[in-house]
Amino acid sequence: MADEENATVLPVSTEAKKRRAPKAPELPIVERRNWLIHQHYLRKDYETCKVIIKEQLQETSGMCEYAIYVQALLQSTAEPRALILRLEGKIQESLELFQSCAILNPNSSDNLKQVGRSLFLLGKHKAAIEFYHEAAKLNEKDWEIIHNLGMCYYFIKDFKIAEEHLNTALQIHKHDKTFLMLGKVHLLAGESDKAIEVYKRGVEFSPENTELLTTLGLLFLQLGKYQKAFEHLGNALTFDPNNYKAILAAGSMMQTHGDFDVAMNKYRVAACAVPESPPLWNNIGMCFFGKKKYVAAISCLKRAHYLSPFDWKVLYNLGLVHLTMQQYASAFHFLSAAINLNPRMGELYMLLAVALTNLEDVENATRAYEQAANLDESNPMVNLNFAIFLYNHGDKARALDQYQELERKVNQLRDSSSNFEFDPELMDMAQKMGAALQVTESLVWTKPGKDSKSKPHSEAAAKTPGAPLGTNQALGQAMSSAASYNKNLQLATGVSKGPSTSLEPEPGVEDAPGPPADPPGPLEPQDPDGSKPRTSKRKSKVEE
Repeated sequence: MADEENATVLPVSTEAKKRRAPKAPELPIVERRNWLIHQHYLRKDYETCKVIIKEQLQETSGMCEYAIYVQALLQSTAEPRALILRLEGKIQESLELFQSCAILNPNSSDNLKQVGRSLFLLGKHKAAIEFYHEAAKLNEKDWEIIHNLGMCYYFIKDFKIAEEHLNTALQIHKHDKTFLMLGKVHLLAGESDKAIEVYKRGVEFSPENTELLTTLGLLFLQLGKYQKAFEHLGNALTFDPNNYKAILAAGSMMQTHGDFDVAMNKYRVAACAVPESPPLWNNIGMCFFGKKKYVAAISCLKRAHYLSPFDWKVLYNLGLVHLTMQQYASAFHFLSAAINLNPRMGELYMLLAVALTNLEDVENATRAYEQAANLDESNPMVNLNFAIFLYNHGDKARALDQYQELERKVNQLRDSSSNFEFDPELMDMAQKMGAALQVTESLVWTKPGKDSKSKPHSEAAAKTPGAPLGTNQALGQAMSSAASYNKNLQLATGVSKGPSTSLEPEPGVEDAPGPPADPPGPLEPQDPDGSKPRTSKRKSKVEE
């Protein structure tokens, strides 16, 4: 019986062996572990990935293209061997590995593209352009290659060719990054309208992209279109309540319109995300300034100055606050530093002249006023303060010239804007100045309405034609308050009057501006294109 059982079992065993599937063929040794490298790379298990890559390269004597490619990527960003080196920030080593990949497989557009990317990260944009063009010959429809070409031309400031490549990239494939970069190209080329259209198309394509919404809102804010700005910034905050750029911009709008407490609440949220932002502390400081808490304002502005020591707008605001507190030596210190950084702004020289007047340095105050009058082409306050200064020092002829220039600027601004009106204090001082100079009242000066209230220090002006107009102290105070004579004036001159907001894409975005840090009160005229400022020996120390 046992023999019969064995006889029946043995044939089945032999038959099972015959049915067994044939053994899978072994892969060539060069590619044997590519799947394992790829698997660990996707899992971001870079250490294990690097060990496998090292073993693979030792077995293949460095001839495994995929292993080298991945190693280079990790070396140049922080992820395969070239990929790994890029991921770890070792850009130069990853470049060498990607070049090895390109030698092993010269017909691969991916290898050339990665060589170009490493060169781009090293700041060698012209060399990167050459490799991207070679990669484009192998693959003309690769969006990444065309987009990166546009980025390279952007950094070498060839905006026309950059625009062409970015438009081509959008035709191949629409992408948020391309819309953002194309908009920046238009902004740097001075084409704000085209930039707005590009950002609008970007928002239509990607309505939940907070960076596009914030950037478009900031553009509208700079152009004075507050309703549209608020709409886009609000949408950005809807999708990302912690978007500090949108919070900062919305707060600056409220600050511009005098809602300091609401703006401060916004800034508290932004401070959690970016506690070391110079524009943020600048705006907080100017909120305190608007609330007449000058010590707190100086404390915040000095923190902004510590974080960004070469931002002339923070220095401007510090000078303004010290003038208001009648600390003229400190005001002179900060305004001189601001002029060194921005020697083409007339209003800075005017504030410096106010400080010098109160320091009883008449000669240099005169030179500062002359410089301000030469540089400024739109702000009537420059000519008004200069006229008062000249009148107080007995030079009525030149004071009359400045007064006439003041009226010319006012007429020009009124013609450019139908909704134009002045700060009541400015009108009051100008009327008293005209009476003192025995000038017939011009139609441009209308008396303030019933709701208008002059500020206390405006009474420093003369009450009779023969009396001096304003003391040194009054001049400093007049500047600190009357410079913001109207919101509409800012629109007429096309300059942002609000506090600082950041339109900047970070250097990663291949960035911006930075952000302006304008005070909520004083007007910030644009740099005029006029002639070079005239300087004297003592004045040149301030301008250099």
